[in-house]
Amino acid sequence: MQIHHQHFGEQDSWLFREGTHARMHDNLGCHLHADGSGATFAVWAPNARAVSVIADWNGWDETALRMHPRPDGSGIWEAIAPKATQGEVYKYRIFSNHNGYVVDKADPFAFCAEAPPATGSRVWSLEHEWHDGNWMATRGPSNALDAPIAIYEVHLGSWQRRDGQMLGYRELAHRLADYVIDMGFTHVELMPVTEHPFYGSWGYQTTGYFAPTARYGTPQDFMAFVDHLHQRGIGVLLDWVPSHFPTDEHGLGYFDGTHLFEHADPRQGFHPEWNSSIFNYSRHEVRSFLISSALFWLEHYHLDGLRVDAVASMLYLDYARQPGEWIPNRHGGRENLEAIEFLQDLNQAIYREQPDTVPIAEESTSWPLVTRPVDMGGLGFGMKWNMGWMHDTLKYFAKDPIYRPYHHNQLTFSLIYAFSENFALPLSHDEVVHGKGSLLNKMPGDSWQQFANLRAMFGYMWAHPGKKLLFMGGEFGQRREWTHDDQLEWWVAELAEHAGVQAFVKQLNRIYRDEPALHQIDFSPEGFEWLQADEADTSVFVFLRKPRTSGPPVLVACNLTPLPRTNHCVGVPTGGVWRELLNSDAKEYGGAGWGNMGSVSAAPLPDRGQPFSLSLTLPPLSTLLLKPAVHD
Repeated sequence: MQIHHQHFGEQDSWLFREGTHARMHDNLGCHLHADGSGATFAVWAPNARAVSVIADWNGWDETALRMHPRPDGSGIWEAIAPKATQGEVYKYRIFSNHNGYVVDKADPFAFCAEAPPATGSRVWSLEHEWHDGNWMATRGPSNALDAPIAIYEVHLGSWQRRDGQMLGYRELAHRLADYVIDMGFTHVELMPVTEHPFYGSWGYQTTGYFAPTARYGTPQDFMAFVDHLHQRGIGVLLDWVPSHFPTDEHGLGYFDGTHLFEHADPRQGFHPEWNSSIFNYSRHEVRSFLISSALFWLEHYHLDGLRVDAVASMLYLDYARQPGEWIPNRHGGRENLEAIEFLQDLNQAIYREQPDTVPIAEESTSWPLVTRPVDMGGLGFGMKWNMGWMHDTLKYFAKDPIYRPYHHNQLTFSLIYAFSENFALPLSHDEVVHGKGSLLNKMPGDSWQQFANLRAMFGYMWAHPGKKLLFMGGEFGQRREWTHDDQLEWWVAELAEHAGVQAFVKQLNRIYRDEPALHQIDFSPEGFEWLQADEADTSVFVFLRKPRTSGPPVLVACNLTPLPRTNHCVGVPTGGVWRELLNSDAKEYGGAGWGNMGSVSAAPLPDRGQPFSLSLTLPPLSTLLLKPAVHD
């Protein structure tokens, strides 16, 4: 597929200035001519006095290729380079109208960049013969809100390496697809692959909003990566950062000698937490730039969704700021009205252009209606990360079981608001860095108890309403905190306890996909019913998950103390045999082997409003899943 450079007409100019142009990459940047006669260049620099394309083919001579401003007042400069060929490096030398400022900039719309630490842009075409037509034609149900969605979050540079060296997109595609299929995850989510100067930013400080990082290969290599995962039936989500950008000289900052992409006032344009620049959402051209970037990745790289990073920092003018360090909106409030409008425009554009994809918000506050339609006053996202659930759950599990009775509501509280948004439950990279320790090391007790707690927590998470996301390494209980400078500790996955966690997660994913009760109704209360929510003294939690149809429910029982509980009575809606689907204490997962011998019969003894009851053995530090055998 090739992007043909289209003439930038009056309509384009109008849409661009209005902030609704969603295909700026068709017009701006560098476009090779199909007949081999060089390339066309276009850059937005309204406050430039002059602009040159300096490049490999002209000896980086600033007089060799002067650009011309368009007469329409758009601030766009254009030039044709008859000698430009695929792969050559170029930059724009911008001579500002202000204070004699001159700077060499990478192309904001470049499709390909030099491998860092080099900072130039490369002339590149996006031709690729895709082979994922079957996935693309049928992916809607796989990305839908009633689908089983279990996301494996991956940082490509540190997942696996060879002899300490990072792998390329193509080799990663095969290794990752094999592993994800074996483990039973449905999607991968990539930490940003948009080009970034500093590897240690993990991609969250982006300079190339249209270029996959050259650290792992070419644009075609990344297309082949997505293509391969799609052919294997795996969805691909990408983290994308429209909230802020780094201040590196070759990037977007102070682009034409003025604050073009960012706010001029540091109280609006400088991010104190990340030492970066904040996009000026009130500027229509900036909105066009960002919406074009989002749609570009979905269209040209066939991605199944974007996880929008740091949405809270966009919504609040006082985010990470002290009094006096921010400017209220026109109503005197702290809401960033332009950012809200941008997010609404963005999500409407995504659903209009790519209806089978899903935009996901990483939003850490209780901002209302994040996943409700724009015409209802919502932001229009498909899903939102449930950060409250994540913090409460990790806080609860970190406590010694002797103290858990006093914090019982940390696990029950999430069900009070669980259906206010379309939530995904994340155990993300953010929880295993910066001294927070790995998931396993957060757990209390001796080594056996730590592993039992981790398995019980995963069982609770997979049974709780909401889609699932787990950061790489968690699935085999890596002990070491994640580091981007080395691969995961794959060798520990060979050890029995770690292999047990891995086998448990694999089985969890299989049951999660197979049981409609566990994924069909994640976002409304009909899919959930508490059976025992107030057993604080024993730290027992029991609930039902229900499917949309008349199919069988799944009973979930958690015993979060190290004491096994025998003859624990649980009221249930149907009689007959209930079969144990999964037991986190099974010996094959590293447990002690307590349980119910595979099944238990319900007696016609009413309990807590249910007509039948089960007498269960609840293993220590465990999650059990059972379902009525009558439906098998």
